[in-house]
Amino acid sequence: MTSFLDPRRPHRARWPLSALACACLAAWTPAPAQTAHATPASGLASPDSPSPAGAVSVEPDASVVPAIKVTARHYDNAVGASDAASQGVIRAELLKSRPGLRPGEVLEFVPGMIVTQHSGDGKANQYFLRGFNLDHGTDFATTVNGLPVNMPTHGHSQGYADLNFLIPELVDRIEYRKGPYFAQAGDFSAAGSADIRYVRKLDGPQATLTIGQRGYRRALGAGSTEVQPGLSLLGAVELQRNDGPWTVPEGQHKANGVLTLSGGSAARGFSASVMHYDAHWTATNQVPQRLIDAGSYLGRPFGRFDSLDPSDGGNTRRSSLSGEWHARGDDGSATQVAAYALDYRLQLFSNHTFALERPDQGDQIAQRDRRQVYGLSASHAVNHALGALPARSEVGWQLRHDRIRVGLFDSAQRQLTATVREDRVRQTQWGLYGQTSVEVTPWLRTIAGLRADQARFDVDNVSGTANSGAASAHLWSPKLSLVLGPWQRTEFFFNAGRGFHSNDARGATDAAAPVPGLVAARGMELGARSELMPGLQSSLALWKLDFDSELVYVGDAGGTEPNRPSRRHGVEWNNRYIPLPWLLVDADLAWSQARFATHAPEGDQVPNAVNRIASVALTLRELGPWSASLQWRYLGSAALVEDDSVRSRPSLTTNLRLARRLGRDSEITLDVFNLFNRKVNDIEYAYESHAPGEALPVTDARHVHPAEPRTLRLTLKVGF
Repeated sequence: MTSFLDPRRPHRARWPLSALACACLAAWTPAPAQTAHATPASGLASPDSPSPAGAVSVEPDASVVPAIKVTARHYDNAVGASDAASQGVIRAELLKSRPGLRPGEVLEFVPGMIVTQHSGDGKANQYFLRGFNLDHGTDFATTVNGLPVNMPTHGHSQGYADLNFLIPELVDRIEYRKGPYFAQAGDFSAAGSADIRYVRKLDGPQATLTIGQRGYRRALGAGSTEVQPGLSLLGAVELQRNDGPWTVPEGQHKANGVLTLSGGSAARGFSASVMHYDAHWTATNQVPQRLIDAGSYLGRPFGRFDSLDPSDGGNTRRSSLSGEWHARGDDGSATQVAAYALDYRLQLFSNHTFALERPDQGDQIAQRDRRQVYGLSASHAVNHALGALPARSEVGWQLRHDRIRVGLFDSAQRQLTATVREDRVRQTQWGLYGQTSVEVTPWLRTIAGLRADQARFDVDNVSGTANSGAASAHLWSPKLSLVLGPWQRTEFFFNAGRGFHSNDARGATDAAAPVPGLVAARGMELGARSELMPGLQSSLALWKLDFDSELVYVGDAGGTEPNRPSRRHGVEWNNRYIPLPWLLVDADLAWSQARFATHAPEGDQVPNAVNRIASVALTLRELGPWSASLQWRYLGSAALVEDDSVRSRPSLTTNLRLARRLGRDSEITLDVFNLFNRKVNDIEYAYESHAPGEALPVTDARHVHPAEPRTLRLTLKVGF
């Protein structure tokens, strides 16, 4: 049997190492063994192949578990390919098979995640995963081509992750991880993380035109060319506008572009990208359910798609320059260096309580965020022996510096009327991580790691309305995973680790009520993955996650909202089945429970923690020139207040895609969202509000943002 140190083998994985982890492991003296893990069928076509921290790939052997076909076309989740049942890779073939209403919905391919919207389509999405209302990304870290999406100390919410600049047609794969078990993942990754990778080459130039109901228009042009042997240039330009179903037209306009230069090979190469995104829109935010139920407001009809403040909305811009270089040696060593610079702008106008605080002019607020972000990372992996055992290890370092001008203002009709606070912030975070994977026996692999993070916050309150100050925080995060098997095409996992999210710098430096700069979370998971039944890949995970505190800085109020420690646990069951060569069945089911860890008179429920999520999809492929998919998407109920006296209503929607090839490189596609035109909501909240003209405010009132009604879009893609 081939050892995983065999230099003939391609080395897919990145394997971190820390001096401390290596010293601890060096004390272990189990008997030597050889590996028996399978190589995913997808092979190594891409220079950025999926990289589970300790996954081991070997040459084909009669004793190795064969990967089923599903991994080659849509997934890299075969037995032997990952370090946890809740880790995997989604390929472009699957992303192309289902429709997406918004770019951020590509993350719904991560099993157990739901992506919605509670405002205009230029604003970051709302994410739900593992008993979290992740808000706009607080505990789920996302990168695109190595660029971080989450924004710390953001004008609207901590960890704000706006994916509207994503171009889905360029996505090559999504590498996802759930839970705080992976040493490479740092800030905002306690619930999970996803790295979205773009392609570097296209088969040929292509043009895509989409028209849809309610003013939806989108055009995309993309292509790549070989500048010289071994050097490729890829470019894409996207333009989009949309009014949506809203009584006040959304008027969204978006311009987006990418240019990537890449060279070399999987063994040694580089890439450099320039991206620019610009958008503006008018938003219909959530409205009181009581007005919808009444059917009228101030003597006029009032419906699900009406607005109480037609001046809500915003504009945003994001420009970036990034690059990476990698090299892999014949001895299995691997080095990677990456750097990026980002310029970002957001101006957001929102009115959630209407006339509760300022009856004369309304409660609209303006939030501004202007920043430059600079980052650098490096990693180095080596094969080595740990005692008599073969091992592979990596050390890595990450640095990020944000220079931010952030403000909260009172406004009316998008005109500023007062400054709540405005700050100049300098925030620096660095992380050093290491991890080692060891083959202890043919059926046991261990992955042990350690991560150290340091954050420095400097806040200068330029408005004179709050204190200035400086603070720092540090955190050690140990990680441990055990992979057992495979037996009968089945393997088992134990994962444990510590993760965290940073708090807003303005909260960390608040002299009156400072909050921790880094908030720790501890997680644990038992999992299994099996390919015992031909054509079926199934995984099961039982998990728990405890947060020390859910203290957060609330951008809408300009202050810190105290909250208690929390505990979450749940079960996820994910299935990929190909009963026939032309039929793919995906079924992802998730149940969770979220509670505050300490009792309080107001109750122990964590608001907006959805307890059930499900996605079932049928994909028909290559039926002559035809293909189709049908997806059912379920978002369960959640407590909206701590005593569970108000709950959100569950929602079930159905999306359909029907496509026909018109030639080798051309295709026409019909997407139908909310096929059965169900009146469901994307998000619900309960809070106090006062609509102008109402006699009194209403406490714990249900506020909703409806999902879009049945929506048709027709897309023509032409290749050249």
